[in-house]
Amino acid sequence: MAQILLNAATATGAGTAWNPRDTSAVATYVQHSFQATGYTSTSTGAATVLIQVSNDGVNYITLGTITLTLGTSVTSDGFAAANTWEYYRANLSAISGTGATVSVYMKG
Repeated sequence: MAQILLNAATATGAGTAWNPRDTSAVATYVQHSFQATGYTSTSTGAATVLIQVSNDGVNYITLGTITLTLGTSVTSDGFAAANTWEYYRANLSAISGTGATVSVYMKG
């Protein structure tokens, strides 16, 4: 099951950090995939999501960037990375469009 890093975000900002060790599934995976989805209620828009990682939960660096062109149908993009960071979060750095909404999921 995928971990939700952002759930229907409508404004810029970082989501709550997630630590894979905080779950009952303690297995540490090296391969992770990240997927952002989004849409607008009318017309078009855009969104930029930074996938950020940290080993101390305070100082984050950007692992990758997902850019979406939004429309009334759901759009999606993502990437995979081999890594073993302690904390993961999605940071919605830009969003535009009427009723624009973005969600981000992580698996692995």
